[in-house]
Amino acid sequence: MNSTEHTETQVLVEVTGSSKEDANAVFGALCTAFTSDRPSDDAPRDDTGGRPMVWSATYDVSAVREQAAPARLTEPVSVTLQGGYQAVDQLREQLESAFSVSEEGSASGDQEKELQLRLESGSGTAP
Repeated sequence: MNSTEHTETQVLVEVTGSSKEDANAVFGALCTAFTSDRPSDDAPRDDTGGRPMVWSATYDVSAVREQAAPARLTEPVSVTLQGGYQAVDQLREQLESAFSVSEEGSASGDQEKELQLRLESGSGTAP
């Protein structure tokens, strides 16, 4: 596989405005489905002194290892996806299997798109 093909299967995920536990729930769900540049035991940490935090990871969506299971969030989470059109759509599908997802915005380029999503606990999670 050449580097262009590899880039077309990668999606950058940024989680903002959430607790470290909620960011970990999002990354954990995605790590079930895809390989990532983050080790599976690399949990987000707080060290911002009260400032807003952004956590990020890159996922390779070329193969789904396992369907992402429903996950619980303590509050709504803002997520930004950046990557090729098909790759972003594949990653969004996995988020939709784990959370209730609503689109808050998008931007499209020649070969890539960016989606801003709002995630909430899905119907398959206990209160």
